[in-house]
Amino acid sequence: MSFLGRLLGTQPDPKDALRPLWHTAIGIAREPHWYAIGGVADTVPGRFDAVAMVTALIMLRMDGNEALKAPSARLTELFVEDMDGQMRQSGVGDLMVGKRMGKLMQALGGRIAAFREALAQHGDEALVAAVSRNVTLADASDPAHIAAGLRRLAADLAVTGDDDLLAGRIAR
Repeated sequence: MSFLGRLLGTQPDPKDALRPLWHTAIGIAREPHWYAIGGVADTVPGRFDAVAMVTALIMLRMDGNEALKAPSARLTELFVEDMDGQMRQSGVGDLMVGKRMGKLMQALGGRIAAFREALAQHGDEALVAAVSRNVTLADASDPAHIAAGLRRLAADLAVTGDDDLLAGRIAR
Protein backbone atom coordinates (compact mmCIF):
# COMPACT_ATOMS: atom_id res chain seq x y z
CA MET A 1 0.00 0.00 0.00
CA SER A 2 1.35 3.41 -0.91
CA PHE A 3 1.90 6.18 1.58
CA LEU A 4 -0.31 8.46 -0.49
CA GLY A 5 -3.09 5.86 -0.54
CA ARG A 6 -2.96 5.58 3.26
CA LEU A 7 -2.77 9.35 3.67
CA LEU A 8 -5.79 9.96 1.47
CA GLY A 9 -7.67 7.03 2.98
CA THR A 10 -8.27 5.35 -0.37
CA GLN A 11 -6.67 2.04 0.63
CA PRO A 12 -7.20 0.07 3.83
CA ASP A 13 -4.26 -0.36 6.16
CA PRO A 14 -3.16 -4.01 5.91
CA LYS A 15 -2.50 -4.02 9.65
CA ASP A 16 -6.22 -3.48 10.32
CA ALA A 17 -6.96 -7.15 9.67
CA LEU A 18 -4.56 -8.06 12.51
CA ARG A 19 -5.89 -5.60 15.08
CA PRO A 20 -8.31 -8.15 16.62
CA LEU A 21 -5.39 -10.52 17.21
CA TRP A 22 -3.29 -7.70 18.65
CA HIS A 23 -6.12 -6.67 21.00
CA THR A 24 -6.52 -10.30 22.08
CA ALA A 25 -2.78 -10.51 22.79
CA ILE A 26 -2.96 -7.35 24.91
CA GLY A 27 -6.01 -8.73 26.73
CA ILE A 28 -4.19 -11.98 27.53
CA ALA A 29 -1.12 -10.05 28.72
CA ARG A 30 -3.33 -8.03 31.06
CA GLU A 31 -4.97 -11.05 32.69
CA PRO A 32 -4.67 -10.59 36.46
CA HIS A 33 -3.23 -14.05 37.16
CA TRP A 34 0.09 -13.13 35.50
CA TYR A 35 0.50 -10.36 38.08
CA ALA A 36 -1.43 -11.46 41.18
CA ILE A 37 -0.37 -15.12 41.19
CA GLY A 38 2.64 -15.25 38.86
CA GLY A 39 4.23 -12.11 40.19
CA VAL A 40 4.90 -10.26 36.95
CA ALA A 41 5.84 -6.80 38.22
CA ASP A 42 2.99 -4.33 37.74
CA THR A 43 5.38 -1.76 36.33
CA VAL A 44 6.07 -0.46 32.83
CA PRO A 45 8.88 -3.02 32.30
CA GLY A 46 6.74 -5.80 33.76
CA ARG A 47 3.75 -4.97 31.58
CA PHE A 48 6.02 -4.81 28.52
CA ASP A 49 7.38 -8.24 29.43
CA ALA A 50 3.84 -9.64 29.69
CA VAL A 51 2.95 -8.25 26.26
CA ALA A 52 6.23 -9.51 24.82
CA MET A 53 5.80 -13.03 26.22
CA VAL A 54 2.26 -13.35 24.83
CA THR A 55 3.30 -11.83 21.49
CA ALA A 56 6.28 -14.20 21.37
CA LEU A 57 4.01 -17.23 21.73
CA ILE A 58 1.70 -15.96 19.01
CA MET A 59 4.67 -15.33 16.74
CA LEU A 60 5.92 -18.86 17.45
CA ARG A 61 2.50 -20.21 16.45
CA MET A 62 2.71 -18.28 13.19
CA ASP A 63 6.34 -19.22 12.54
CA GLY A 64 6.97 -21.56 9.66
CA ASN A 65 3.46 -21.28 8.25
CA GLU A 66 3.82 -19.73 4.80
CA ALA A 67 0.20 -18.50 4.86
CA LEU A 68 0.92 -16.58 8.08
CA LYS A 69 4.19 -14.98 6.96
CA ALA A 70 2.67 -11.63 5.88
CA PRO A 71 0.22 -11.52 8.83
CA SER A 72 3.14 -12.19 11.18
CA ALA A 73 4.94 -9.16 9.74
CA ARG A 74 1.79 -7.05 10.21
CA LEU A 75 1.52 -8.22 13.83
CA THR A 76 5.11 -7.15 14.38
CA GLU A 77 4.25 -3.75 12.90
CA LEU A 78 1.36 -3.42 15.37
CA PHE A 79 3.73 -4.29 18.21
CA VAL A 80 6.13 -1.58 17.04
CA GLU A 81 3.32 0.93 16.52
CA ASP A 82 1.94 0.31 20.01
CA MET A 83 5.31 0.43 21.76
CA ASP A 84 6.28 3.58 19.83
CA GLY A 85 3.04 5.24 20.93
CA GLN A 86 3.53 4.16 24.53
CA MET A 87 7.04 5.62 24.60
CA ARG A 88 5.97 8.91 23.07
CA GLN A 89 3.03 9.14 25.49
CA SER A 90 5.39 8.61 28.41
CA GLY A 91 7.57 11.49 27.22
CA VAL A 92 10.38 9.79 25.33
CA GLY A 93 11.71 12.24 22.76
CA ASP A 94 11.91 11.63 19.03
CA LEU A 95 15.67 11.23 19.12
CA MET A 96 15.49 8.34 21.61
CA VAL A 97 12.44 6.47 20.28
CA GLY A 98 14.33 4.71 17.48
CA LYS A 99 17.13 3.57 19.76
CA ARG A 100 14.69 2.28 22.36
CA MET A 101 12.55 0.58 19.70
CA GLY A 102 15.62 -1.32 18.56
CA LYS A 103 16.15 -2.58 22.10
CA LEU A 104 12.48 -3.55 22.44
CA MET A 105 12.62 -5.51 19.17
CA GLN A 106 15.76 -7.27 20.39
CA ALA A 107 13.93 -8.11 23.61
CA LEU A 108 10.99 -9.57 21.68
CA GLY A 109 13.35 -11.59 19.48
CA GLY A 110 15.17 -12.86 22.54
CA ARG A 111 11.94 -13.98 24.13
CA ILE A 112 10.85 -15.75 20.95
CA ALA A 113 14.14 -17.69 20.92
CA ALA A 114 14.08 -18.46 24.64
CA PHE A 115 10.46 -19.61 24.68
CA ARG A 116 10.89 -21.65 21.47
CA GLU A 117 13.75 -23.56 23.04
CA ALA A 118 12.07 -23.96 26.44
CA LEU A 119 8.70 -25.08 25.05
CA ALA A 120 10.43 -27.76 22.97
CA GLN A 121 11.68 -29.44 26.14
CA HIS A 122 9.65 -31.80 28.30
CA GLY A 123 8.64 -30.50 31.69
CA ASP A 124 8.62 -26.90 32.77
CA GLU A 125 12.13 -26.52 34.22
CA ALA A 126 13.53 -24.81 31.12
CA LEU A 127 10.41 -22.69 30.74
CA VAL A 128 10.57 -21.57 34.38
CA ALA A 129 14.21 -20.62 33.83
CA ALA A 130 13.29 -18.71 30.63
CA VAL A 131 10.55 -16.83 32.50
CA SER A 132 12.95 -16.01 35.35
CA ARG A 133 15.48 -14.59 32.85
CA ASN A 134 13.03 -12.75 30.58
CA VAL A 135 10.23 -11.39 32.74
CA THR A 136 10.44 -8.58 35.29
CA LEU A 137 9.14 -10.20 38.47
CA ALA A 138 7.97 -8.73 41.75
CA ASP A 139 9.54 -9.88 45.01
CA ALA A 140 6.78 -12.43 45.64
CA SER A 141 6.72 -14.22 42.33
CA ASP A 142 5.89 -17.68 41.05
CA PRO A 143 7.67 -18.22 37.74
CA ALA A 144 6.26 -21.77 37.68
CA HIS A 145 2.73 -20.32 37.49
CA ILE A 146 3.78 -18.12 34.58
CA ALA A 147 5.49 -21.05 32.86
CA ALA A 148 2.39 -23.22 33.25
CA GLY A 149 0.26 -20.40 31.87
CA LEU A 150 2.57 -20.02 28.89
CA ARG A 151 2.50 -23.76 28.21
CA ARG A 152 -1.35 -23.69 28.32
CA LEU A 153 -1.41 -20.68 26.01
CA ALA A 154 0.98 -22.40 23.58
CA ALA A 155 -1.30 -25.47 23.58
CA ASP A 156 -4.36 -23.26 23.00
CA LEU A 157 -2.61 -21.52 20.12
CA ALA A 158 -1.60 -24.87 18.62
CA VAL A 159 -5.24 -25.99 18.34
CA THR A 160 -6.49 -22.65 17.06
CA GLY A 161 -7.06 -22.61 13.31
CA ASP A 162 -5.33 -20.00 11.18
CA ASP A 163 -8.50 -18.04 10.41
CA ASP A 164 -9.55 -17.99 14.06
CA LEU A 165 -6.05 -16.95 15.11
CA LEU A 166 -5.98 -14.04 12.67
CA ALA A 167 -9.41 -12.97 13.92
CA GLY A 168 -8.15 -13.00 17.52
CA ARG A 169 -10.30 -16.01 18.50
CA ILE A 170 -7.85 -18.17 20.44
CA ALA A 171 -9.21 -21.50 21.69
CA ARG A 172 -9.14 -21.24 25.49
